[in-house]
Amino acid sequence: MVKNSFISVITQEENSGSVEFQVFHFTSKIRRLTLHLELHKRDFLSQRGLRIILGKRQRLLTYLSKKKKVRYKKLMDQLDIREPKTR
Repeated sequence: MVKNSFISVITQEENSGSVEFQVFHFTSKIRRLTLHLELHKRDFLSQRGLRIILGKRQRLLTYLSKKKKVRYKKLMDQLDIREPKTR
């Protein structure tokens, strides 16, 4: 799960347009939707929304990994996100 110290740093930040904040926000949405879908397995609209949010987060993480490798590694560790598979 997300570490509390990181949550406080992100929520106190004024820059809600930063890549880190956006990834954090998408991650919290993904976790919330995943819990919802465990209860409501046939909610196909929520499944579609989850796939859309996963794609947006993946694009942001790809951008961050190319531009700022150190911040990318730190964010992946703090949010407990797996590294994407490489082709």
